[in-house]
Amino acid sequence: MTLKPWKTLARAKVLDYGKWLVIEKHTIELPDGRIIDDWPWVISPDYINVIAVTEDRRFMLFRQVKYCTDETSLAPVGGYLDPNENALDAAKRELFEETGYEAADWISLGQYCVDGNRGAGTAYLFLAQGAHQVAEPDADDLEEQELLFLDQAEVEQALLGGEFKVLSWATTVALALRVLDKAR
Repeated sequence: MTLKPWKTLARAKVLDYGKWLVIEKHTIELPDGRIIDDWPWVISPDYINVIAVTEDRRFMLFRQVKYCTDETSLAPVGGYLDPNENALDAAKRELFEETGYEAADWISLGQYCVDGNRGAGTAYLFLAQGAHQVAEPDADDLEEQELLFLDQAEVEQALLGGEFKVLSWATTVALALRVLDKAR
């Protein structure tokens, strides 16, 4: 069986918040020929998340609150790609800005559509190993955050305990732990 993609026949902007969010209304044709005239599509910036592990095997994570969670969460390094910036360069930039660290070894954990039917950008996930401090952090983040250094057992326990309150964060941690387990 060959699966066919949906076709975009037309698109119209419904809401424009500039670089942060655009909502469009698409007219789409399904593989069976049906037409849907008002399919909502969300355009938001692509972003990265990085699980950084220091030279002494400690995981660098933040404790912070995001607007959507209303509670404290553990979080990896993360941020939006700048226009025309590739994902790995964005990951390295965000690690440096948020922590003052650089890493020697970078592994892509994949790129993922945020919402399979509505868009909302692409998430690029990374594992950075051999991280070492080269400067003081210089982040311009809106939220308050506390940098933590946890061992692998603490990270595994936090993941299973639901302490990562955003799906992409939990996904990045789970994938990084899987890669690290396979490397043993």
